[in-house]
Order: sequence, then C-alpha cells, then structure tokens
Amino acid sequence: MDVTQDLPRIEEILSAFRDAIGRDFTAYRNHVYRVANLCFENGDDDGDRQKIEVAAAFHDLGIWTAGTLDYLAPSEAAAARYLEERERGSIVPEVTAMIAQHHRVRPCDDFPWPLVERFRRADIADFSLGLVPMGHSRERIATLKRLFPNAGFHARLVQLGSRWMLR
Repeated sequence: MDVTQDLPRIEEILSAFRDAIGRDFTAYRNHVYRVANLCFENGDDDGDRQKIEVAAAFHDLGIWTAGTLDYLAPSEAAAARYLEERERGSIVPEVTAMIAQHHRVRPCDDFPWPLVERFRRADIADFSLGLVPMGHSRERIATLKRLFPNAGFHARLVQLGSRWMLR
C-alpha cells in the first residue's frame, strides 16, 4: 500500500499545538505519520482514516501539553474536545480507547473496535524502531523511517522521561 505523506487533518491538529511541542515538533510529527501510515495498511474507508488520524495526532500530545509522562488522560481529553467541537462526538469512545490502550502489552481483543488493536500494534512497531514489527513488514517500516525520519524522537522521550522521573 502507498504511503500518505500529506494528511491535512494531522497538519491542522499539530499546527494548533506547535508552540507547546516546540523543538520536538518535527520528531513528533514524523512519529504521528509513521503510526498513521502503519494503520492505513488495510485500505480503510474515510471514517476509519479520520479516527486513525485524530488518534495518531493526539496519542502522545499530553507529553508536551500537560508536561508529564502521565499523559494518556490529557491526550484523550484533547482528542475528545477536538471531536466534540467538530460534532463528531459519536466517535469519541473509539478514538479515546485507541489513545488509552496504545501502551497495552496484551492484545486489545476485548474492545468492540478493531482499530484499538490495530493502533496499538502500529505504535509498538514504530516505538520499537521496527524491532517488534507487530505484523508489519520490515520493508514498510524502513520506508516510513526513511520518509519520516526519527529526528531525535526516541532520544527526546528518554530525556523527558529522565527529567520526569527525577521530579
């Protein structure tokens, strides 16, 4: 499947938080695009793509907006606000589940929405730098890493995590 390099919804969301993300903007944006593209492998309809894009844009955002590594709840709340403001409240439970469960170690088979598990698998594949591909081809992961370079994303997470732990 092709790689989508321009996602206006993601650009709109992230640009609204550019100041909060600061110098990590490119690194986070590229992570968001890698995760979204891994989720897009199944040829989704527009509704699923919207859910994936919103979840991807917001899933780690609370790191910067709330200034903490305990960021899932702030990320979920921001995504819910975004969707409610656009009269898409009906998809809030699914999108917030995608965000809330993206660190889960075990499969998300107990959710009624298949995108929750697909999103979890995509984030793990990217977060692990492809070492744990979660069913994604290594070639696709390599292509995404080439098109959307890491730009220090993982090193920054370690740095932020170290600071947070010291507090």
